[in-house]
Amino acid sequence: MTQVYDRIGTTYAQTRRPDPRVAALILRGLGDAASVANVGAGTGSYEPADRAVIAVEPSATMIRQRGERASPAVQASAEGLPLADGCVDAALAILTIHHWRDLPRGVAEMRRVARRRVAILTWDQPVWERFWLVDEYLPCIGEIDRRRCVPIDTLTAELGGDARVVPVPIPHDCEDGFFGAFWRRPAAYLDPGVRAGISTFPLMDPEERDEGLRRLAEDIDSGAWDARHSHLLERPELDLGYRLVVAELSHGDGRGVADG
Repeated sequence: MTQVYDRIGTTYAQTRRPDPRVAALILRGLGDAASVANVGAGTGSYEPADRAVIAVEPSATMIRQRGERASPAVQASAEGLPLADGCVDAALAILTIHHWRDLPRGVAEMRRVARRRVAILTWDQPVWERFWLVDEYLPCIGEIDRRRCVPIDTLTAELGGDARVVPVPIPHDCEDGFFGAFWRRPAAYLDPGVRAGISTFPLMDPEERDEGLRRLAEDIDSGAWDARHSHLLERPELDLGYRLVVAELSHGDGRGVADG
């Protein structure tokens, strides 16, 4: 994960600003937690301003882009959080677990440091692959994400099996520039600046990427995209598979302690 974001993360502070509607769902998932460890914290998006936050981020490039109001960040990975047992009420991870080297250990670390709950924003791969950009123009995205995605059932099992899964619909005018944000604004995917803030694009074969984007540009110019997706043009939000997975922790069950 560190190498990926040291290479591509230089513009994240400009393209990856938090969307307030997505933020509201995340805050609801955190519940009444007064203190939060943000794991894979990046530039600080979605860190609650009204709570004590400990940010943990492996990439120095991302840490340097954290704003003046962001909490200070510790440079470390999810698999080895430099935090004491039970030091926060909740542990949070936003669109990061697909980059982790060892998911079970990272989740165990989150459980170890959190007293009350763990909240993780991720995606449901089968739903994601129905997204028109993947299905019609860039099927290589599906192949890439299939290799690195964490199935929702796998994640809930790691969290204890009784985690709740909350759909996170994406507003048509989403202010954050993550991959699915522009589902009703297809021309945005032709902008190199937008693509620079999406970690999947550098993983694509350049020829496949360019061919898919060329066809998308042609369909936008000809009106074919609008004709094919007219049913989307009036929708205020869309379920693209993004999911907030929240687990309430049981004290004394021993699952929150990572193996040494």
